[in-house]
Amino acid sequence: MKVFKTIAWILLIAFVGIQFFPTDRNQNEAVYVSDFMRVNNVPPVIQNKIEVSCYDCHSNNTKYPWYNRIQPAAWFLEDHIKEGKDELNFNEWDDYSDRRKNSKLRSIISQIEDDEMPLDSYTLIHRDAKFSESEKKEIIKYMTKLKNNL
Repeated sequence: MKVFKTIAWILLIAFVGIQFFPTDRNQNEAVYVSDFMRVNNVPPVIQNKIEVSCYDCHSNNTKYPWYNRIQPAAWFLEDHIKEGKDELNFNEWDDYSDRRKNSKLRSIISQIEDDEMPLDSYTLIHRDAKFSESEKKEIIKYMTKLKNNL
């Protein structure tokens, strides 16, 4: 029993200690002229769904949940956001070459068709981010049209 208490105290002290190592926050209220929505004049219904489902990880402005202030959850979230922005940043869309835009659109279409995006770990908490079948079809149709116009 004494070993259990010692381990519990060590874990509690470690948990409290890691709270003093905050993460950088991905928040910027700037309106980007190179943003996907501005450049492509996206219809409001599609724009809203993409912002709700994609922008937290694929833009320069994340809307953080309450648990982002608690380590190690914050580290986990920041890692996902960094990876997401490295792969695709909607705020920097117009800075991409046409070839890269085409590649990103193909990837977006494929990942939505295969239910790879948004991530299950994200939609578990953000239920409104999940695509319905009709939303998937509508977004895929729009992205295909953009890809064909490049």
